[in-house]
Amino acid sequence: MTAPAATPVAETGARTGRPHPDETAASDAEPEEDRADAADDAEPKPAAEDAKPDSAPEDEGPKSAPKAADSTSAPKDGDSKAEPKEAVPEDAAPKNGASKDEAPRDAAPKDAEPEDAQAKPGAEAQARFKDVPTTTLKVRTDLPRSAPPKDLPTTPLKAGAFSGAPKDAEPKSTPKDAEPKSVAKVAEPKAPPKEAGEPDAKGGPLVRPLVSDLYAGQNGEGGAVAFGKPGTPTRAVPPVPPMPPGKAPLPPAEAGESAKDGDGQAVGPQGTRTMPAPPMPDRDPLKLLAELTNTPPPPQTLLRTIGRRFKIWTPLAVLLVLVFVLVQALRPLPSPSLASTTSATYRFAGTPLTQSMPWPSQGQSAVEVEGLGSLGVRGAQTPVPIASVTKVMTAFVILRDHPISGKQNGPVITVDKQAADESGSTEESTAHVQEGQKFTERQMLELLLIPSGNNIARLLARWDAGTQEAFVAKMQHAAAEFGMTHTTYTGASGFESTTQSTAVDQLKLARQVMQNDVFRAVVAQPHVDIPGVGTIYNNNNDLVNLGVVGIKTGSSTPAGGALMWAAHKTVDGKQQLILGVVLQQRGGVTVNDSLNVALQRSQALINSVQGGMTSATILKKGEVVGEVDDGLGGRTPVVAAADLKAIGWPGMTAGLTLTPQGDGLPHNAKAGTQVGTIGFGTGTARTTVPVVLQTDLHAPSFGKKLTRVA
Repeated sequence: MTAPAATPVAETGARTGRPHPDETAASDAEPEEDRADAADDAEPKPAAEDAKPDSAPEDEGPKSAPKAADSTSAPKDGDSKAEPKEAVPEDAAPKNGASKDEAPRDAAPKDAEPEDAQAKPGAEAQARFKDVPTTTLKVRTDLPRSAPPKDLPTTPLKAGAFSGAPKDAEPKSTPKDAEPKSVAKVAEPKAPPKEAGEPDAKGGPLVRPLVSDLYAGQNGEGGAVAFGKPGTPTRAVPPVPPMPPGKAPLPPAEAGESAKDGDGQAVGPQGTRTMPAPPMPDRDPLKLLAELTNTPPPPQTLLRTIGRRFKIWTPLAVLLVLVFVLVQALRPLPSPSLASTTSATYRFAGTPLTQSMPWPSQGQSAVEVEGLGSLGVRGAQTPVPIASVTKVMTAFVILRDHPISGKQNGPVITVDKQAADESGSTEESTAHVQEGQKFTERQMLELLLIPSGNNIARLLARWDAGTQEAFVAKMQHAAAEFGMTHTTYTGASGFESTTQSTAVDQLKLARQVMQNDVFRAVVAQPHVDIPGVGTIYNNNNDLVNLGVVGIKTGSSTPAGGALMWAAHKTVDGKQQLILGVVLQQRGGVTVNDSLNVALQRSQALINSVQGGMTSATILKKGEVVGEVDDGLGGRTPVVAAADLKAIGWPGMTAGLTLTPQGDGLPHNAKAGTQVGTIGFGTGTARTTVPVVLQTDLHAPSFGKKLTRVA
């Protein structure tokens, strides 16, 4: 069958304002059968067969003319984008038996496209799209004003390209580029639009069907209305079937996967368009930046990598350097120290004196120069009875518990009956005193040490501790403090043979007790005058010799002859104290003979030492003896401010010690500033000279502060 030529739309009353004669004739000649057919055709078919839920895009007008409300079938694609370009076929006639040559009343020029309109929903339906723009078309009938609306003709006319199409045929979408670029506007009435139901100027009813390319409601009621001949509504597009209750529309992303419009774009539910999901950003910030700016990342080269790392790490490194510099600059400086650079010892030239000294051939002996050192020890140092040498410890405890100094005499002590009775003994040395006599502490010490009175030793023990036993405990405790490990005291006088010691232990005691000026003054006297007693002579005959100080003699049958002695030697204007002890010296027949042997041998030792002592210049003025260390590597030399002369004997070796100032060393000082002393020997025999800076002393520089580690 060949398609008839397109028939132009006839002028109708809606367009010209006058009733068209053909319209009147068509309405009068319409048989009842056609009306019945039209009513049957006007029934909408199920939405699952005739309509799809897709909606046309909002930015385009309807691409095909809508069908009349009484069409027998609606196209499945209700939002076809354009009308078919071919004319309606000549043999395509409406089902109601209309004449073949009668032009479809809803045919419109190809260039003219009706504006979108929205059909009003029914009373029981709600509009799905309330904001869809609509175009109002006035359709006017030529019936008399008195004719009721139910007598209006309802001849169904199929629209445009769908008049001759099969019922189940689905129109094909016109390609996008085939759409007309310009669409002629439909002639609009001159009179302004009126509301539905209001009469026009001639008194006739005014019908305003709404046309829309989108479906109206969710419940399937209503929908777009297509028009045939102007003024005559045709069958409406079947409504969209209602959605199942409780089923929400698909999200845009899912809807876009299943529905696409003619341009290949994703279309979501109810005609919405979905935007494509953005691509997942790359984790590399440079690639993401390149994607956003459409600039490819620069190539990764070794130089670029080094430069980037330099930019990242340089500020951090600078900050760390600044913190390090600040901390190093504010840290307190270490205290300077004084270190010796000279030899730690000095040895006197010549044959050692210890080899030429006349040592006793029996017993045991020990000699030393106070502060300079020992001259040697002879004999086995085993504990032996020491007789009256014990009284040296008795005097020490009394002076310790009841100290006096200078010319003080101390407290007064009364002689008890026991002391008076013991004074008449012929078996031991005593001091002749009477009961009730009163003597000062100094006088009691003279009676104890010069005539060696045993009765006075026991009297002082009772006066000090209450009993002799308690006093002996004090004596033993003092011996332990001095390191006299081979000494045992059992009495205060030494008369008991159980009181024993060694020459080395007794030399330790002599060193301690000779530091007391009252004790030295007492033992240095060859004789003493005591009121009520008379003149008493010292048993130490060596005291008559020049330079002998004495200390204490001792003699007994078990002990033989014993002597603790002291002597002086002045060298270079400085007096040196010589100390010695000889024990177990025997000779002659009597105990007194043994004591004389001890005295003679002791004097021989004294003479040898006094003759052998000499002096020597150990350091000369200006000689570098040490340096000041600032703690950071800086060293400033120090020199002796005068000649250092030491006293000693041939073969003697002693240490040189460099001592810093008591108040510490400065960080900055001028050359010649005294920073300490250097000396030879110890104790009272020590000889010292000051040491001074050879050059200026400066605090550590800023560079040294920064580079210090500790």
